[in-house]
Amino acid sequence: MKYLNAMSLVSLLWSISSRSSSIPLVSAFTPSALTIRSTRTLSSTCTTKTMTSLKSSVEEVEEVDPGEVDGTDFRVLKYPHPALRAPNVEITEEELKSGEFSKIAKEMFLVMYATKGVGLAAPQVGINKRLMVFNQSGDKKKWLEEVVMANPKIVEYSDAVDVETEGCLSFPGMDGDVMRSKWIKVEAQKLNGKKMKKKFIGWEARIFQHEYDHLDGIVYPDRLEEEGKGLVKERLGELVEEFGEGGSL
Repeated sequence: MKYLNAMSLVSLLWSISSRSSSIPLVSAFTPSALTIRSTRTLSSTCTTKTMTSLKSSVEEVEEVDPGEVDGTDFRVLKYPHPALRAPNVEITEEELKSGEFSKIAKEMFLVMYATKGVGLAAPQVGINKRLMVFNQSGDKKKWLEEVVMANPKIVEYSDAVDVETEGCLSFPGMDGDVMRSKWIKVEAQKLNGKKMKKKFIGWEARIFQHEYDHLDGIVYPDRLEEEGKGLVKERLGELVEEFGEGGSL
């Protein structure tokens, strides 16, 4: 296949977009390259968008199992570990003041970065408390983008939704298309106990909703359509077999 020069590529893209407004050009969150991805239109206000999964961000990289992580004993629990389905209780004011959860959050980030993830919820490391951490870039050098939330709750969802591909560190070797709200408004507490309000849009909104589901004992395969569930059924069976007895489906 011949390579196109820059002007030819621009002309080609313009030609495609002019012929059919129903084929949107979509960012794949890879800023180093221009990528065209096919999409499905759900409605006039809802179009799917291809993005990297909750296992990765700027680059489409597979999650990894790093084994022991320096600075922590935490490990990402794999489905069907019972902690992923157990109730998660709110963190008390006393617990926040103690500083215990500041240490936990730091260690969760260590694990998240080591596994090439962008988000992690406390039950994924065996702590059934309402705590989540994420960094939309997935880059530990961009620590200013780190978000830590205690006792979060969603107070408003957008009517507009989209469907994008998600994966999860607790479900290695699989992914699926999940419908989420395009934006959300949330309330939570900082680790010093102070209340906070935020509005998340797009990629960050999706990350938050994915981690928030974990705090309610919901995992992303629960939200797949029947076709999607069929595609991951075999892999789920393998994870159950690998885990052995005592799992919580």
